[in-house]
Amino acid sequence: MTGDELRAAGAAVQELLARVPDGSAAVPLLATDVTGVAHHVTSCLTWYAQDLVAGPVEVSAFELVRRHDAELAEMRQQLHAATEVLARVVDAADPAERGAHSWGLADPSGFAGMGCAELLLHGWDVADGRGLDWAPPPALADATVTRLFPWVPPDPDPWAALLWATGRGELPGREPVTSWRWHCAPLSEWDGTSPS
Repeated sequence: MTGDELRAAGAAVQELLARVPDGSAAVPLLATDVTGVAHHVTSCLTWYAQDLVAGPVEVSAFELVRRHDAELAEMRQQLHAATEVLARVVDAADPAERGAHSWGLADPSGFAGMGCAELLLHGWDVADGRGLDWAPPPALADATVTRLFPWVPPDPDPWAALLWATGRGELPGREPVTSWRWHCAPLSEWDGTSPS
């Protein structure tokens, strides 16, 4: 995955957030509000960019704190900027570069995949919590599933497969996922098993 997928995921989430009139509206699954979800995703994308640049040693000397008076419109601008920063870092990185993540040493495509997952899944959390009909482009959902969840069998509905892989949905004939993680290291390092 590349910065192009990150930008597409960011655009899809921006379209969704533009339909939310109240940033203080609750998002029950995450025990926060819509602006809080945007802050969380912004923080993740910012950390991912830093982690890829920092290399294989975990760094966490500071925290990204949301201003209490931050409005959703302002947070959306910050989210757009964080998406673009990660996209540029991913695109500029050597494919062999690695950065620390608690679930493995991710390569640039792994960080792009994680960024897309953060955007898409938390976008769904907002849409579901607010009762909004929303789904990302199928090709984007498919790329995210393929990169981060290589053990998930192909499905005609890749968005449903991504939601299922992260415990957010059900698929006919498959057991519900109650514990999950993704594979962010290079796909060549996947051992062929499912960690779920």
